[in-house]
Amino acid sequence: MRDKLIEKGSNPKTFLQKITIRLLIISLFTIFILFSAFLLADKLFPLTLKQNSSAQTVLASDGTPLWRFADKNGIWRYYITVDQVPDYYLQALLNYEDRHFYHHIGINPLSLLRASWQNLSNGTIVSGGSTLSMQVARLIDPHKRTFWGKLKQIFRTLQLEWHYSKTDILTLYLNYAPYGGTVEGIGAASWRYFGKPPSALTRSEAVLLAVLPQAPSRLRPDRYPERAKKVRDRALDRLTEIWSPDIIEQIRHEEVWVYPRKTVQHAPLLARRLVKQYPNLSTINSTIDFSLQYSLEDIAMNWKDQLPAKNSLAILVVDHTTMAVKGYVGSVDFKDNKRAGQVDMITALRSPGSTLKPFIYGLSIDEGMIHSASLLQDIPRLTSNYRPTNFDEGFTGPVSATDALKKSLNLPAVQLFELYGSKKFTAKLRSAGLSLTSIGGEPNISYILGGASVRMDELMAAYSAFARGGMVSPLRFIKESDEILDSQAEHRLLSTGSAWITKQMLLNQNGVTYKTGTSYGYRDAWAVGFNPRYLIGVWVGRPDGTPVVGQYGAVTAVPILQQVNTMLLNRERNLNRPLPVDIKPDSVSRVTICWPTGQKLPADDPNCHRQKQAWILDGMIPPTLDLLSIKQVRNYRTDRITVWLNQEGKRTASDCSGAVRREIALWPIGLENWLLPSERRSNLIPPIDEKCPPFGQDTFTPLIITGLVNNQIVRLQPNQKNVLIKLKPQGGSGHKWWFLDGELKGNLSEYEPFEFQLTSTIHKGKHTILLLDESGQIARVNFRFE
Repeated sequence: MRDKLIEKGSNPKTFLQKITIRLLIISLFTIFILFSAFLLADKLFPLTLKQNSSAQTVLASDGTPLWRFADKNGIWRYYITVDQVPDYYLQALLNYEDRHFYHHIGINPLSLLRASWQNLSNGTIVSGGSTLSMQVARLIDPHKRTFWGKLKQIFRTLQLEWHYSKTDILTLYLNYAPYGGTVEGIGAASWRYFGKPPSALTRSEAVLLAVLPQAPSRLRPDRYPERAKKVRDRALDRLTEIWSPDIIEQIRHEEVWVYPRKTVQHAPLLARRLVKQYPNLSTINSTIDFSLQYSLEDIAMNWKDQLPAKNSLAILVVDHTTMAVKGYVGSVDFKDNKRAGQVDMITALRSPGSTLKPFIYGLSIDEGMIHSASLLQDIPRLTSNYRPTNFDEGFTGPVSATDALKKSLNLPAVQLFELYGSKKFTAKLRSAGLSLTSIGGEPNISYILGGASVRMDELMAAYSAFARGGMVSPLRFIKESDEILDSQAEHRLLSTGSAWITKQMLLNQNGVTYKTGTSYGYRDAWAVGFNPRYLIGVWVGRPDGTPVVGQYGAVTAVPILQQVNTMLLNRERNLNRPLPVDIKPDSVSRVTICWPTGQKLPADDPNCHRQKQAWILDGMIPPTLDLLSIKQVRNYRTDRITVWLNQEGKRTASDCSGAVRREIALWPIGLENWLLPSERRSNLIPPIDEKCPPFGQDTFTPLIITGLVNNQIVRLQPNQKNVLIKLKPQGGSGHKWWFLDGELKGNLSEYEPFEFQLTSTIHKGKHTILLLDESGQIARVNFRFE
């Protein structure tokens, strides 16, 4: 035959070349057809990964799980990346599962042939021959263990290799491999079985977790430690080529020990808040300090039994140098339904009580209205239908801005609030991220005393202005790689100087500067403060808004704030971390001023009645303020008046013989009842010289009650059960309000008489009548009814 071919002129080499070419063409054509078919199938049956799984884990800043949310199938998964597991785990995994992982296209034909021969020889499936990529394909698209199921698995594997890198495929395996029960992925398994992140696994633990997915239910180390140890030791045989004999021998002697099972349950309300905010993140890296969070939850639980029934509390700790939230306790006990433990009081709208007062003082300083020692008026007031009083129902009279803020007096705050403007104040806070809301919706005078609702987290962010030189920034809940504040998110609420001065005016105990607050009816008790590094907020009350008598900020919330502050400062000392230093701004200086003018005067000046030390801003010394209600009433204006005195010291006309000009500083008219006799207008303003009186000058008309004299005894006549008392006002200015023992009884026009009846069965004993006019003057009469 060979000779015939030669005779016909054929060359054997040429013939073989033709056959080779034809086979190559057929092979290439076949590959093309198969590849085209694969691409078509890939389009028709796209690979869908579990990236949108609803399983989520909220982590502390150090990677410790705080709370986990299972997916719709109840599976817990803690997403990690390849660089978060130790190299020796990857060595154990790849040597046990797929040594040629980085060199094949997802399918290892030799392994498939070997598995097929074993399965045919035994008449049953004893080996799958699956590569790591094929296992991932089965995890994301499960199939039956049949021939057609295997083909489907191969197709999905090729899709994986076509669309994803080896690192991506390995990452999928790390997060979806089964580890027994409701645990999937090495991240969840590491925390579940060993109580640590994957990066902290020992070699023994790493080998065990590398082999566990092959039979997760049968090899669970918490149930079958001996089985798990045998399989782990068999896996060590495959590592002899890359690990030293000493290491392998050491691991063989280690027993399988599982971390005591603890449910991941910390910061539940924060976790719920974050998963709502970031529903597409499988792992949410929060800014929470795990050890601090644990301590805060322990503090809350210890206070639980000391609180009245159905009361809850909230604690929020923020590092104001970065605005990162470090501790978040939204309720006293998440599991206590009787205390509404699942209601997050950090995001709930509540009355802030007096916690807004520092803002009106800081803004007033910036506005040039006051300095730290400005004279304010703590006196009874009545504006329309709103009658603010102090917490203790008493009044101080003349008070400095600093003392008014430290003592949380209501009336001085209302005085500033009226002059500054409720709408302007509300807009300022809103621009800084603190929204004030009320039923009426219109800003009004009650806002400064807690008549609006706020969120604790927004209030805390606003308080950062006092700790950060007047700058306000939103709270940070998510850990960022650069850990740097976004300057665009910052907002200046106060000047640096005003923030510093206001901070000096607040209470400061044990290294924490703070303000308390109590809402109307004892519904909310607050303490909000800051130390050199942290903002601390504490709220106590009933989530349903029911009043709790005797519950107020200084008694209920401050002890918790002080306990948290002490713990924080001790932590800083233990960490040997120096605290930020608070330096007085150059715009702030200290001066000695005089009351009543609020100005700088020599100590021997007759108009310097009382000296005070004051912090001032930009060298400005604002004069004493009037109440808004009397700013336009000339006769009662606070300021200096100019008089002309004769040689006898009496007031006279300027053109009278020997008249000398003199300025007299007057105290606010409403303070008359609280002043020393020498400071009252009746003593400050000299009498008029009848021989040469000043023209048209009537500086002061005192307010007097007629109809009863002070300390009078009122007796019933025989056969009388009631007595009608008739009183009239004399002097003063404008509308009059009459009070009997502190209770408003009459709201009358300027000269209208006031009548009330005393009954023998009700009113026997001592009583006080108080008369208040529009200028703030007060007249009192005490009497006894027998």
